[in-house]
Amino acid sequence: MPEQHPGLLNGLEEILDPAHTAIVVVDMQNDFCAENGYIHTTQGADMSGNKPLAEHIGKLVEAGRAAGCEIVWIKAIYDHDLLPAPMLSKMLDKGNGAVCCASDSWGADFYEIGPEDGEQVIEKRCYSAFHNTQMDDILRRRGIKSLVMTGVATNVCVESTLREAFFHGYYIVMPPDCVGSANVPLHEATIKSVEFIFGHVPESTEVMDVWTGKAGAA
Repeated sequence: MPEQHPGLLNGLEEILDPAHTAIVVVDMQNDFCAENGYIHTTQGADMSGNKPLAEHIGKLVEAGRAAGCEIVWIKAIYDHDLLPAPMLSKMLDKGNGAVCCASDSWGADFYEIGPEDGEQVIEKRCYSAFHNTQMDDILRRRGIKSLVMTGVATNVCVESTLREAFFHGYYIVMPPDCVGSANVPLHEATIKSVEFIFGHVPESTEVMDVWTGKAGAA
């Protein structure tokens, strides 16, 4: 028989071991989630699902903290002079020139939930939290192997980040009730893609059961 890969983890209980798991909270900010934020004003999107989403993520984060997981908060800062040109071109077209998550603005502030003292906050200038940031270095220094992906938008920043994480060798777990998007068909497509090839998509209650030991008992 071939030798087992030394980094191979099998099943959710191994993958979600708090000793090597981080919860990544992507872009839970006013401009993406709140009434009168950038997404609401430029796209006319229905924002009613974001408060329940924040509640689900908040419960998962609390459970993760109690279990000893790392919590990493991703914060978009999209001042126009900081963005890659193709991204800026598309945003100017879609957003009628408005700035999304401008530095030191209400729009950039966290929505409903946020970091506790000592938790890592990583600012990004594009859709992936790994691109031109210290994300990978920070995770590796802390011995992280698995990422529980949460936040918005499922099909843009969450997906961009988890794909790059997968290419860096991280295990991906994405609870469908802890991600959201104004574009429901693309949200659902990302969930299917993750389930098919990139990772696991258990509901948040199943993830928390692993951390409290209920999964094994069941």
